[in-house]
Amino acid sequence: MKILYYDCFSGISGDMNLGALLDLGIDKKYLVDELSKLNLNGYEIKVSRDIRKGIEGTKVDVILQEHDHAESEHNHAEGEHDHAGGEHNHDECEHNHQHSHEEVSEVHLHEHHHEHLHNDNEGAHTHVHTGIEHIHKDQRNLNDIEKIINSSELSSKVKELSMKIFMKVALAEAKVHGKPLYEIHFHEVGAVDSIVDIVGAAICLTCLNVDKIMSSSVELGGGFVKCAHGLIPVPAPATVEILKGIPVKLGAVPFETTTPTGAAILAANVCEFKDDNNFIINKIGYGIGNRDTEIPNVLRVMLVEEVDKQIISTKYDDETVEQIIECNIDDMNPELYEYIIDMVFNEGALDAYITPIIMKKGRPSVKISILCEEDKTTRMKEILFRETTTLGVRSFKVDKTKLKRKFIKVNTSYGEVTVKESYYKGEKIKSKFEYEECKRIAKSVGVPISEVYEKLRNEIQYYTKV
Repeated sequence: MKILYYDCFSGISGDMNLGALLDLGIDKKYLVDELSKLNLNGYEIKVSRDIRKGIEGTKVDVILQEHDHAESEHNHAEGEHDHAGGEHNHDECEHNHQHSHEEVSEVHLHEHHHEHLHNDNEGAHTHVHTGIEHIHKDQRNLNDIEKIINSSELSSKVKELSMKIFMKVALAEAKVHGKPLYEIHFHEVGAVDSIVDIVGAAICLTCLNVDKIMSSSVELGGGFVKCAHGLIPVPAPATVEILKGIPVKLGAVPFETTTPTGAAILAANVCEFKDDNNFIINKIGYGIGNRDTEIPNVLRVMLVEEVDKQIISTKYDDETVEQIIECNIDDMNPELYEYIIDMVFNEGALDAYITPIIMKKGRPSVKISILCEEDKTTRMKEILFRETTTLGVRSFKVDKTKLKRKFIKVNTSYGEVTVKESYYKGEKIKSKFEYEECKRIAKSVGVPISEVYEKLRNEIQYYTKV
């Protein structure tokens, strides 16, 4: 299983996410070409290499084109400023010059289509125009965002994922500000750079096409920002709302480390948040943030494979006792079965399958069977009760005998290929290569998968004695 794992030890923002995914291998030209399908003007993407605490990675900046500097200066003095989820007057707020405005609230917008970017290292302020399709930023609501995305030539999958991320932010903002969903104006995420962050995330994640996205618990930072309304807590109210039900950490540094956009990217895509993992790490990417502080201001992402428990065992794993949970169903939309099977696997099922059966009165039906460890039984029953039409389930213990398995890497004419070896009482009795790797090779080389199997089988027999 190909897994993307977010290691959010220093939080996550939209630009750090893009940097990490490009560092992982997404092609910059591909990202820029796909983003051009949005038909948005007035920006360019700058990709560079940078270092935080000795860790090198990719830094992404969305550079907004300068337009009418004098007008920007005038609006800077009068505009409202959105900071960490709350609106406040810029002239009355105190800002810590150790951090950038982009990191504190993803983007900070002024009225009349302007953004205020703060350069920490130089102490300079640059004001640039951010008007998009002549839509006033304070008038851009969820409908406007939908029109921009849905009228583009992006794939349906990218459009769907982009709106899923935007919806996370919209729901949180509506809850925090006590307004109906479609009356929320996107002070933060309505600007060009935040649209790029969110749609860019959808483009990169769709391109990776992983089987599963996981994450560590998420560092949010801490502290307060003083403004006209008083002290505003960090993390921002919208960030906290988005991350409800998700494991988080607080206080590693006294400022915001996770922005609403970064939180929404995780909430919309991650199926499991887990710190204790057994992984085979295949590839690593680092996205560089704007600060240089006590902890490395980077986002780490990894392409990994989960290691099965019996693979890392040093002894033969003989018989185990596990649970089977079953139910019979004859009145449910069959399209839902794939969703349910995926869900139980994500919750830790060892196996899950559907068997066609004939029930009373000759009704064609299916039997859903789930194999899991005993401590997962309650959760599996809950999924069946909540997600299917069944009114009852049955469960029973089963004995299972497993072979010890080990993975090795073998060099072939197609490059390095993973071979799975199986052992019985310490003796290797069979070897095979993984289907997913064969599929990837067949697609990349452009040959039938049966030809890949045959060629690998002939080559691998020289490396394995089975």
